Amino acid sequence: MAIYETEDPSDQVQRRSRLAGWLMLIFTAAIVIGLSFFPAPYVIDNPGPTYNTLGSVSVGDEEMELILISGEETYETTGSLLLTTVTRSGNPESLPGWLDVLQGWFDPTRTVIPVDVAYPPGISVEQNREAAAIEMENSQQEAVAAALDYLGIAYTSRMVVSQALEGGPSEGVLLSGDVILQANGMSVDTVSSFREMIADSGVITPMTITVEREGSPVDVQVLPRMSEGPERVPMVGILVSGTYDFPLDVDIALENVGGPSAGLMFALGIVEKLTVEDITEGQVIAGTGTIDAQGLVGPIGGIRHKMHGALNDGAAWFLAPADNCPDVLGHIPDGLQVIPVATLEGALDALESIRAGDELPRCAGS
Repeated sequence: MAIYETEDPSDQVQRRSRLAGWLMLIFTAAIVIGLSFFPAPYVIDNPGPTYNTLGSVSVGDEEMELILISGEETYETTGSLLLTTVTRSGNPESLPGWLDVLQGWFDPTRTVIPVDVAYPPGISVEQNREAAAIEMENSQQEAVAAALDYLGIAYTSRMVVSQALEGGPSEGVLLSGDVILQANGMSVDTVSSFREMIADSGVITPMTITVEREGSPVDVQVLPRMSEGPERVPMVGILVSGTYDFPLDVDIALENVGGPSAGLMFALGIVEKLTVEDITEGQVIAGTGTIDAQGLVGPIGGIRHKMHGALNDGAAWFLAPADNCPDVLGHIPDGLQVIPVATLEGALDALESIRAGDELPRCAGS
């Protein structure tokens, strides 16, 4: 008689459980790998690096002062004025994977944005980069103008059309090289004042823009239209640069950073370098904000990421545009004090208060 050994039922259950566990692990790994490579229609904004406007940066293989001033005596500084940035992961030509997007949704220091909101249709990635580069160049010029105006150093300026965007309201009407003199009969002095005039004009009635073209004044009619993207404002579809004649040379060495939001920190760095007194006195102070030639500080995007970047790089204080206070409330990282400012003079007053240990302004409700 043959005797057969039967398998214990509990062993069968354990073997099947192990098999199911391995299958689940393989299935999960396949999903994770798939999410890593399958593109998602989003981009992700992250805290970017900071740059000390009183320090130096690497340009190629060379170490250079971030702000180099010649033609006027400059003075030693001991503190740091950090301009803050946002790093964007992804663009319409290179989308992030779903795994990165999922991580971004659960990370309070990052923001996930639909790609068609971050990059409005009809504007290529290259056009976006070019516009950001021009905005950065303009912000540097406006920062120099604001700093010199604060210090009482005279200069002259004019506004020049860099490019009329294809398909925009000004295509074929405003030409590269046109010098903008007036808008609706009012003198145009700065890029920011021109933007305000466009916003005030609206999108119903054409604007009369007076330009100097080949040495003669010319009046043209342009009907603004609403811009694409999350912040819709009237626009005329041109890239404009401020051309200034300064009595000294200010060279700003900063690569791969675009947009206008570093203007305030550039202006503070210039004033600090041209002032005998050490304004920062060893403190690490970060900040952000646009600035115009009159020293008015304007709001910017990505301030939550910039606050985290400032804290990561050792800042205890953060100068924020007063108009960004609603974006700041409830999102200030522990260990960072946010100081709202509306003008260059107000920002310099804040630096003096930091140095003296005086009470500082805060956003209402913080």
